[in-house]
Parts: sequence; C-alpha cells; structure tokens
Amino acid sequence: MRLVTILASGLLPLAALFVTPTLATSFNTGDVQTHGDWHSLSLTLGDERHVRAIEQHSYGDSVFSVNATPGACAHPWLEIRVALDELQSRSATWNRVPVDMLIDRDDVHSGEAAFITERGDDGFYVRLSMPDTDALLDDMRHGETLRLRIHRAPEDYWFLVFSLNGAEQALARMNRLCEQPPKGTGPKDNAPAGKPTRASSATG
Repeated sequence: MRLVTILASGLLPLAALFVTPTLATSFNTGDVQTHGDWHSLSLTLGDERHVRAIEQHSYGDSVFSVNATPGACAHPWLEIRVALDELQSRSATWNRVPVDMLIDRDDVHSGEAAFITERGDDGFYVRLSMPDTDALLDDMRHGETLRLRIHRAPEDYWFLVFSLNGAEQALARMNRLCEQPPKGTGPKDNAPAGKPTRASSATG
C-alpha cells in the first residue's frame, strides 16, 4: 500500500487538508470564531457532536487540533491531520512512535503518536497521547510557539512548528462550547475544520 511506502521512506508529503473527501463521512461545522492564529468551532453529525480548537495558520497544508466531546469535556484529545493523494482503502493504526512537544524553549512534554488512516478518507492522522494533557494545554495557553518532534525511526524525525497566538482564547471557547447544550444543526459552514476520525471520537 502506498502509505506503507511513504512511512518506510520517511517522506510524508503535506497537502491541502480541508478538502472534504468525496466518500468520507463529513461533519457540519458551526460556531466558528477566529482567535489570532487559531479558530474554535463545533462539529455535528446527527446526534454526534464534538468541539475543536485548531491552528491552521503556520502551514497551508497541515492542521493541529485540540478536540473534545460533550459529556466528556475533561478528556480532550490532540491530533494532526495530513492529506494524502488518494482515499484510503482501510481503517488502521499503522504505527505508534514517541513524540516530544516543546512549548517555547522551556517546557517539554513527551508522549506517543499513533499513525491512523480511515477508510474512504484522504487524511492521514497523527493522534497524540500525552501523560498529562492538562499540563500540556496549560503550557500552550501561556506559550508562544509549539514545536513537535515525531520519532518516525531511530535518528529519523519529523519536525512541525505551530503558533500559539490565540490558543488561550480558542481553548477557553472550546471548553465553553463543550459545556453548552446542543443547538439545532444549521447549514454546513464554509470554514475549514478538518474531519474528526472515528478513532478521534474516543475520549482517552
């Protein structure tokens, strides 16, 4: 499979992230608000609802997101989405590797990154699991820059840098949206959101 070749070679192409896959399940976006380099918004599909804070400013072809589900607002999850050139034929977790997250030049958080694909979706997802997500998010609220180092293989790293300008406001509003009762679903918003994966919908 093409994805296996990409990961084995260590060359992970970044492409446009906010094109809704033709065959993939899409969520309706709403409540979109800008906060500096970040956005906060909600996503709904029938009775399923999530809220999200995203940074899409630093790269035109990648997105970093913090996500939560009403009813489990205390258990947010972090994710990066990268678009592949083709829809994926299967849902799978391809690998789990170490990841380091550095806030500015001081605070380092180490955890695990899971590489995930979803059938019918042209996205490649990096699900980030951190030992203390609350501490990481608190550092993000007070930082200026978020740097990630993903260990794809020994001495083979994938580096990403995201702005934290507006993260505090976006995360605060995401939490407020999470605690609000659901509203009626309106027409799909044109603002980009990045589709949450089924794996992402689990709170952990």
